[in-house]
Amino acid sequence: MELRALKGTKDIYGEEMRKWLDVEEIIRNLCDDFGFNQIRTPMFEFTDLFARGVGETTDIVNKEMYSFVDKGENRITLKPESTAAVVRAFLEHSMFADTQPTKLYYISPTFRYERPQAGRQRQFHQFGVEMFGTDSPTADAEVIAIGHTLLKRLGINKVELHINSLGGPECRKKYNESLKAFLNTKKEHLCELCQERMDKNPLRVLDCKNPQCQEHLKGAPTVLENLGEECRAHFETLQKLLTAMEIPFVVDPGIVRGLDYYTKTVFEFISNDIGAQGTVCGGGRYDRLVDEIGGKHVPAVGFGAGMERLIIVRDAENNAPLAPAMRDLFIGYRGDEAMMEAFKLVNALRQEGISAESDHLQRSIKAQMKFANKINARYSAIIGESELENGEIQLKEMESGDSVTVPMSQFVQMFSNIIKK
Repeated sequence: MELRALKGTKDIYGEEMRKWLDVEEIIRNLCDDFGFNQIRTPMFEFTDLFARGVGETTDIVNKEMYSFVDKGENRITLKPESTAAVVRAFLEHSMFADTQPTKLYYISPTFRYERPQAGRQRQFHQFGVEMFGTDSPTADAEVIAIGHTLLKRLGINKVELHINSLGGPECRKKYNESLKAFLNTKKEHLCELCQERMDKNPLRVLDCKNPQCQEHLKGAPTVLENLGEECRAHFETLQKLLTAMEIPFVVDPGIVRGLDYYTKTVFEFISNDIGAQGTVCGGGRYDRLVDEIGGKHVPAVGFGAGMERLIIVRDAENNAPLAPAMRDLFIGYRGDEAMMEAFKLVNALRQEGISAESDHLQRSIKAQMKFANKINARYSAIIGESELENGEIQLKEMESGDSVTVPMSQFVQMFSNIIKK
């Protein structure tokens, strides 16, 4: 058996893990500030949920899902995205009966069988927010503001917000007709995938990354030209709100997103630091998805952001490393009786919320102090025969070298006072 992680997966540990925990803490604080509550959904769902929710014509459903039949003959899929799962939970637990809007966020692993690349593995992680129960453009603006604020708090500034409107069903029907007519004049120049999409979902053709296709799509009609009065007013109000909130944006008719469930507002925060697929965060409104999954009309809006991509872009813009992890105290010891006292004190200090450490390898005092330096201990103490006899411990501040004598019986209380000043 070859001991290695599967292609498209990776282990997260050490310094990399510290980056993840830092980003996750920023996300949780951010969502608290915006009044969003965390939700955790299962890693796998019935396959039909994603076929109905994500869209049967999408690459995700057709090519990228990890699906299998379990021992109960159920068709199961590892989550390729989280919105459909959150919608399922929203309906199953009757959250629509609560005071609206319902504001949820998640941080979750997701799975897609695709070519691994920078910022996208076959198992990757998404942070996302969903707001249910309102079709107001103020909700769209708030969701976009979360993405904008997150990037600011992460120190990511080299991004640009692109927004568009896909309109509602009537706008889309009218637009699809004019887009199909245009695409038919370009059909022979389009890739095989685009030719397949033309009839099933012509809007998806605009999402093609093939340079030749993009060249021949210049001059294509835009959804914005086909918006009805209500959808146009919604999009105009959103732009006014973003301007009032001092969130810069670009109106980009080319933003259509890769999932079938979007209506009206769609948006992407785009960076140049992660290659060709530079979307760091993207989402939009999906007023019909809840209905399609569970037969209940509930408007909603949300976004997803790849955690790996956030970390890559953050690293590219912020070269300064995280401050080193530190321990409050290392207690070294010499002899078995001193070992008992050292671990007694370490355990007592940990109960007080202090990060304390001792030696597990029975090393020499010199080696123990080397270890104390390696783990960035702020203070150190050594217990030996004389300390046990005198009932006193020398407490040393590692950076300055200053030391103070502390009665062993009062050590926990006195050190707690020092460290919590």
